[in-house]
Amino acid sequence: MGTQESDERAGGGTGRRALLGAAVLGAGGAVLGLPGTARAAGTRHGGGVKSLPVPTVIGHRGASGYRPEHTFGSYELALDLGADIVEAGDLVPTKDGHLVCRHEPEIGGTTDVADHPEFADRKRTKLLDGVSTTGWFTEDFTLAELKTLRATERIPANRPHNTLYDGRWEIPTFEEVLRWQNEQTRRRGKQVWIYPELKHPTYFRKLGLGTEERLARLLRAYGKDRKNSPVIIQSFEPTSIQRMNKLVGNPLAVLLSGANSRPWDFVETGDPRTTADLVTPAGLKEIASYAQGIGPTLDLIIPKDSAGRLTEPTTLVRDAHRAGLILHPYTMRNENPFLPADFRRGSDPDAYGDAFGAFRTYLATGIDGIFTDNPDTGVLARESFVDGVNS
Repeated sequence: MGTQESDERAGGGTGRRALLGAAVLGAGGAVLGLPGTARAAGTRHGGGVKSLPVPTVIGHRGASGYRPEHTFGSYELALDLGADIVEAGDLVPTKDGHLVCRHEPEIGGTTDVADHPEFADRKRTKLLDGVSTTGWFTEDFTLAELKTLRATERIPANRPHNTLYDGRWEIPTFEEVLRWQNEQTRRRGKQVWIYPELKHPTYFRKLGLGTEERLARLLRAYGKDRKNSPVIIQSFEPTSIQRMNKLVGNPLAVLLSGANSRPWDFVETGDPRTTADLVTPAGLKEIASYAQGIGPTLDLIIPKDSAGRLTEPTTLVRDAHRAGLILHPYTMRNENPFLPADFRRGSDPDAYGDAFGAFRTYLATGIDGIFTDNPDTGVLARESFVDGVNS
């Protein structure tokens, strides 16, 4: 999920952490008074997205709390830990038009490209959605060149243990992901779902590397372009989702950043609306005309005060459901810096806080699912929430 997240990087720390266990379920975090109804988890009746458990646990870039993100190691571990869907992956194109899975087109922070002297002259400074960005960009590499690189941990200060796996996996293509999805479905005896995101589609279209058509061609080639196909497509750019709505039948979701932000396609076209306009009843009704869901930042569900503590929930869950939309907000992480201040424990940025308390509070708003870097924590939190374990 995208650069729009505000909590992507936090301070360093190398304290040893332990996986949250069942005993932590009772720690802290009283559930706030919430508008809207918390719906019991279970499987909806019907095919497609209606067959998924509710609330749905979505492995954010795989199990990125434990492995370098957007690698087959991360994706497969997410399934092992119980994720209902794997976000595989954030899609960016190569110079020769292949879609690959990276958090951003700039790959200096997620690969060992800086250690390759043969690519030293590829380092560039570019304007990416209005932000000056320096590094190495996928669109300047052929697929063959990218395959010589290896993935590394993106936030080693918070996840030093993940650096153990630096260099183990290469950058996957989305076509490889589609084949992997088929293989995992056969091996596990149940349908594996994926949730790819189109990254910076306006930026790439201006470079002559339009990503929507490339994605649609791949989905059609693998017979995964239909209403009930186990592939949900998301983007922070509403016009990109509108374009996909004309190309494929897949379920679609519009990602939503902070209330005061503007989608970059709106900036480029002069559309004055902000995210705050999109989450009004009228804005949600419009989204529902071409998409089936939204992926709001968790702050749009429950805002934080100036101290980082949760306040009262907004009406977004109720309003989205009234418009017929499902909500899959992002992103829950176990480490202290990424949790609301209410649920932090101690000051070590590498230590886990009361993630279960935070999960419980967000699930109680009635959301349909949640992106998490720690799918096992999400699955346990869902089980305890459904069972009514609050203390």
